[in-house]
Amino acid sequence: MSDCLFCKIVAKEVPADIVLEAGRALAFRDINPQAPTHVLVVPKAHHENAAVLAAADDGLTDDLLKTCHAVAVLEGVAETGYRIVFNTGAGAGQEVFHVHAHVLGGRDLTWPPG
Repeated sequence: MSDCLFCKIVAKEVPADIVLEAGRALAFRDINPQAPTHVLVVPKAHHENAAVLAAADDGLTDDLLKTCHAVAVLEGVAETGYRIVFNTGAGAGQEVFHVHAHVLGGRDLTWPPG
């Protein structure tokens, strides 16, 4: 998609702090981190959200989750714990409509806090 920010990052037309490129996925640091580790993992192919990705049913969801775990290992949070979040739709906080997983870690993420 020519106007999609994440497609432009995948195409290396827009700079990003890339953490990992693995097969059909790309991982890069979030520009507004909500935790010490906050990495976005996107499929290289454009899918609007998690529901569309799941409907594609071509193994890409598996690839994305495996890349999320690989990021957690690289970032040193796999042993202590990490969260994977997909926001699907504007009402859930999705701002860029190219499916992406947030890999969060490096601090206590238990809910409710405290």
